[in-house]
Amino acid sequence: MAASKEEENDAFRAFLNYKDGAALDQMVFSLNDVVTPQIDCTKCGACCKMLMINVTPAEAETVSAHLKISTGEFKEKYIEESLQGQLIMSAIPCHFLNEKICTVYEHRFSECREFPHLHRENFKDRLFGTLIHYAMCPIIFNVIEELKWRTGFKTMTIEQT
Repeated sequence: MAASKEEENDAFRAFLNYKDGAALDQMVFSLNDVVTPQIDCTKCGACCKMLMINVTPAEAETVSAHLKISTGEFKEKYIEESLQGQLIMSAIPCHFLNEKICTVYEHRFSECREFPHLHRENFKDRLFGTLIHYAMCPIIFNVIEELKWRTGFKTMTIEQT
């Protein structure tokens, strides 16, 4: 279904350029608060199969302690480090995904904990990145689809057809 809405989503993105960013953020926050509790991310795991995850040094220490291995061993097994010292998971899907369940869920990385980032301000500036994950994440899909109605985009596009 997401693939069939690609052109519609492009038009929606253009439509939102004319909307007030602060008001849009409030709509997204509200929708996120309603949609997120309805989706059990532990039954999906799609983001764990597709996203590159940044890891902070503190998170590397926390997860390595949880796994009862040294931070050095953790980095060697699971992390790639950029020349600038940025840490990222070395595999997609994530090493810690077992079927659809995160095996370090209680200690998961902040990027995992915060995805799909619909609680953050400046939604309009991040819309392109959000729409990249529209087909993967049921939370994003449902928030975007309801946002089309709340902003008047759906009503406008129905009237034009």
